[in-house]
Amino acid sequence: MRQPSLSQRAILGVLAFIVVLLAACSPSVATQEAPEPGADGAPTRTLRPSFTPAPPEAESPRDPTTPPSPGGEAAAPTEQGAETSLAEGPTDRPDVPPIKPLRMESPEYGMQAFLWWRPEVASRDLQVIRDAGFGWVKVGFGWRDIEGAAKGAFDWSRTDLIVDLFNEVGLDAVVRIDHQPQWAGGGFPVNGPPDDYQDLADFVYAVADRYKGRIRAYEVWNEPNLAREWGGRLPDPGEYAELLRLSYAAIKRADPNAMVISAGLSPTGTWNDESRPDDWYLESMYIAMGGSSDGYFDVLGAHGAGYLSPPERDPAVVAANPDLGGHRAFAFRRVEDLRAIMVQYGDADKQIALLEFGWTSDPRPESPYNWHAVSEETKAEYLVNAYQYAKENWSPWIGLMSLIYIADPDWTPEHEQYWWAITEPGYPEFIPRPAYTALKNMPK
Repeated sequence: MRQPSLSQRAILGVLAFIVVLLAACSPSVATQEAPEPGADGAPTRTLRPSFTPAPPEAESPRDPTTPPSPGGEAAAPTEQGAETSLAEGPTDRPDVPPIKPLRMESPEYGMQAFLWWRPEVASRDLQVIRDAGFGWVKVGFGWRDIEGAAKGAFDWSRTDLIVDLFNEVGLDAVVRIDHQPQWAGGGFPVNGPPDDYQDLADFVYAVADRYKGRIRAYEVWNEPNLAREWGGRLPDPGEYAELLRLSYAAIKRADPNAMVISAGLSPTGTWNDESRPDDWYLESMYIAMGGSSDGYFDVLGAHGAGYLSPPERDPAVVAANPDLGGHRAFAFRRVEDLRAIMVQYGDADKQIALLEFGWTSDPRPESPYNWHAVSEETKAEYLVNAYQYAKENWSPWIGLMSLIYIADPDWTPEHEQYWWAITEPGYPEFIPRPAYTALKNMPK
């Protein structure tokens, strides 16, 4: 092989020196730093759906000696390492949706989905909701999953991703806040209110402050008229009203434009140690609130399973027929009874959000839901008719109507939720049930 000349070797040596110099001045791809954060502390690189990014590191816990104080006049301290508040306003951030009014169209359309553990599934399901022409997603933010280690020790890794995803897809979100951490007491591991209600207020303040302008609505707790959702204790509407009052003030202080929705009540007429009737519970709440919901909620939350009846069936007919349940609570139109209580207490101008409703197709003979199971085709028909009935008869007081569910991919036929869903579990293939297809084709 011919050897290079002296002059050629000199030129090669100079080129090699230049390469080494450039390498020293420029980090390699493998060692490049993450993109600089924007004003909100999030990377400026736009998050794209359909992949599973590594979760960011959890933030340093706040000094437990200086917790936030939503009830005070001074601004709450920002925990070390947290994103800055969106105090500059949504218009300063291109990823923040425009501010929307507290009053909704009548109705607005939503579906509940399970976005927590698998980002690629969350991305797919949010697009599934949007592609059906629905504008809302309902998602749970488990308190124990965010502030579980200790008071002030927040892990925002999953919620940051979830909020990024539904903002990017263009959906409004109602976030359900419940499931207290162990350190807060409340009958843990049962879902129950904390021993100190201010702990929940501090938590919802932190959430609303971090996601100001990016989460449209918050539901404070879930079905507090059931003992299993109230720490295993006898449901107490006065206690819930106080929890709601503190949470409302905290959310509004962090994000005045956020919508606060009271917990959806379980539609039941049962009076025992495990439950209280939803209509009695709501009227007792109004009494505890001094006859006015101002300062407690912007929108009343309700649940409305149809059981064995089509959505238009009169609750009086259901109450008169034991085969249909024998109580007004077993009718989709049970929500009209709650509306009458709102009107009685001067809340005719406020809307109701139907936060859970649907029909089950559960065929298991041993299931407590089997007695009111319908076929998948009937489920599709009833869900479409429910939206149509509400649009024709409940406008303008009905707001969001969020059905159950886009299926969690891990559900099997042994899960009772599996039979309420409008899609088949699974990923990556998306398999709609008849209800999803009918709802997608439904005029909105």
